[in-house]
Amino acid sequence: MTTKARILIVDDEANTLASLARAFRLAGHEAVVCDNAPRALELAGSQLFDLILSDVVMPRRDGLALLEDLKTAGVAAPVVMMSGQAHIEMAVRATRLGALDFLEKPLSTEKLLVTVENALKLTRLEIENRDLHTRVGKHTLVFAGETMRRVMAQIERVAASETRICIYGETGTGKELVARTLHEKSPRAAGPFVTLNCAAVPAELIESELFGHEKGSFTGAAQRHTGKFEQAHRGTIFLDEIGDMPLAMQAKLLRVLEEGEVERIGADKPTTVDVRVVVGTHRNLEQLVESGGFRRDLYHRVVVFPVELPPLRRRAEDLPALVEHFARQVSAQNGWKPVGFTDAAIDALKQYAWPGNIRELRNVVERLLLLAGSVVDAEDVQRALPSTHSSAKAVSSTASPLAAVGPLAERVLTFEREEVLRELERHNRHITQTAKALGLERSHLYKKCQQLGINLQNLQERE
Repeated sequence: MTTKARILIVDDEANTLASLARAFRLAGHEAVVCDNAPRALELAGSQLFDLILSDVVMPRRDGLALLEDLKTAGVAAPVVMMSGQAHIEMAVRATRLGALDFLEKPLSTEKLLVTVENALKLTRLEIENRDLHTRVGKHTLVFAGETMRRVMAQIERVAASETRICIYGETGTGKELVARTLHEKSPRAAGPFVTLNCAAVPAELIESELFGHEKGSFTGAAQRHTGKFEQAHRGTIFLDEIGDMPLAMQAKLLRVLEEGEVERIGADKPTTVDVRVVVGTHRNLEQLVESGGFRRDLYHRVVVFPVELPPLRRRAEDLPALVEHFARQVSAQNGWKPVGFTDAAIDALKQYAWPGNIRELRNVVERLLLLAGSVVDAEDVQRALPSTHSSAKAVSSTASPLAAVGPLAERVLTFEREEVLRELERHNRHITQTAKALGLERSHLYKKCQQLGINLQNLQERE
């Protein structure tokens, strides 16, 4: 046995509970015992278990009914059923209800421990499979220059520890990708990696997203919801844009970091979680602390080891490798033939400031593959990149009749357009949150976008 598991044993016979608990504890596992189904459902709802082992024949409510209740309640732990009165129909029904295995009493300790080990392996494989599905073709950290090598040296240094890390970087620089790399190089790599963008979740929903809620705890809570912290148990949670988290939630997050417990909305007991917390932000947290926008005590909890992720304009040496990577990725996803880039095209890409950083580069590469022929040249790049001159003219044509004309006015309009686009991207194209960040009413943001020539057609679903 290489992994310690937390196991819930449910049986109405005291001797069975005692013998199974002793066997598991001798094997290095943690055992929690329970003699009835209602109490087992309560325990499984308030605590995290790696495996639930339940008898079938019990008074009040049998094990198959408990299995149904567990699945309905959204309990993710695998369930193994056992019975001294087993028959084929019972085993088939248990399997259909979602049981991982069915064991016949009297139980062999050796077989029981093998079943536990197999259940843990299966759970790990499911986590790895989900993670692999997410990562394939999307989450490769690409770099070639010394700037990113220094960043990666820092990541290597702290990955093996439980030190909390704050990743500073502009929007689109790859903060989540660096956090994922940190997780994969840590002892928690076999556990889940869970993310939440604090700026993309409305303030009234963020508590439920982080900590979960019980069925019926508020209007619309039709079933229990497991929060991000519980999902990240024995793994890593990455809280991006932590600087945009509401102050009320900052206080609750601080308690989680101090106590290692989360409490679902509507729950009467907290749930213990084992999670490494990594945060990211594009904002200056020290300035936010001084202005009262970020709690000082939380700042000292999450910024133990700061890592600064450079913008793309400061790592031009990585651009050729990134372009090649994105070109190969986009071509594979769309079934296109490979397209090369001339040296002049790469040089032209290097001349651009990349306000949207790596995320913008990926979009431009895809645009180039659509526009270009067999090879991308410098002229293709000039057509694909935003042009300050042409953008200013386009904006001027849609501006109000009262708008001034001339080079300075064009520059101001161009700057406004870039700022609005940047905020839309930062808030995941959510119009209400973007308007709030810019200090505008929603209706004013619509008018401003119309004035600046920004097409909001693709943003409606984010309202």
